[in-house]
Amino acid sequence: MMKLRQFVFTAAALGLAGMSTLAQAETWRVGLEETKTSVQYAYAEAFKKQIEAKSDGDITVQLLPYGKWGSTYSALYDAVQSGAIQIGFGSGALGGTVPESQLLSLNFVMPSDQWKTAQVLNSPAFLESKPWQDAFAKRGLKPLAELPEGYQVWTANKAIETPADMKNLQIRVMDNSLLRATYKAYGASPISIAYGELYSALQQGQAEGNIQPVFAHEEMGFYEVQDYMIFADQSQFVATLMSNLDWWQDLTADQQKMVKSVTQGLVKTGYDIQSEFNEKRLDTIKSKSDIKVIKLDDAQRNAFRKLAQPVRQTFVKDTGAQGKEALNILLREFDNAKN
Repeated sequence: MMKLRQFVFTAAALGLAGMSTLAQAETWRVGLEETKTSVQYAYAEAFKKQIEAKSDGDITVQLLPYGKWGSTYSALYDAVQSGAIQIGFGSGALGGTVPESQLLSLNFVMPSDQWKTAQVLNSPAFLESKPWQDAFAKRGLKPLAELPEGYQVWTANKAIETPADMKNLQIRVMDNSLLRATYKAYGASPISIAYGELYSALQQGQAEGNIQPVFAHEEMGFYEVQDYMIFADQSQFVATLMSNLDWWQDLTADQQKMVKSVTQGLVKTGYDIQSEFNEKRLDTIKSKSDIKVIKLDDAQRNAFRKLAQPVRQTFVKDTGAQGKEALNILLREFDNAKN
């Protein structure tokens, strides 16, 4: 039986007003990095619906969108590590907690086919691989699924078509050493700014550029204070759905099987959600603004690809043999998916 303390917490402990200190049923709390109008939230709603149905109401899933658990991503990751929140999403900023997770931030690694990317990232060959699982386990975490949320798109107040155009650009990146190394390789001057403070930073010129999937550019209004939107297809934004490791190990075998069944069933759902969100949000951006959209051709992309290639060695240097093995597995599986 899972210890009661693992799923019953005071409102003060989480900083959440109005939350009962006693749960009538087993409650799983899911912390999101994004708001209620996001890809993560739509995916989490589907996860909630299925878990509650499959458990015949014995489990209640409570969703905690951005702002309900604090204002910094590290606060969310700390809460999952401590067990105060059982399940949470972690993306670019997770590199400070799980350095190997920065693998998913490497540029020009994922194939152009986004459906294949979703399938490979959630395949047993990668997701259940020893180096990937061990990287999280060392930090008291368990990766449950990978959620690609669409290609990362650059915005700026000038056109960016070559690395020279990015020289000294103060572009906001998530707090991730590998992302900083990548954009320094492109010639930019990467800076980190809290997500909730980014709009005003762009508006006031504290940041000159931004990197987000399309839906985030729209939902946070970033496009309103930028002149150009550049599609380089350099990487996808990927969020890892992860749980507290002790909590996971205390689940019954049937509960673990249920979670795995649900997350595997949601791979296509997640892909469909991000595809629809990003397509519709791009239409909204175009209809509500005069932002100029630039799509780099293969030759232009290759100029950035060449500069990004050495960053793979930076990743290996920072994460050692375990990171190298995880990278090799991912590259191998992406190669297999092309055949």
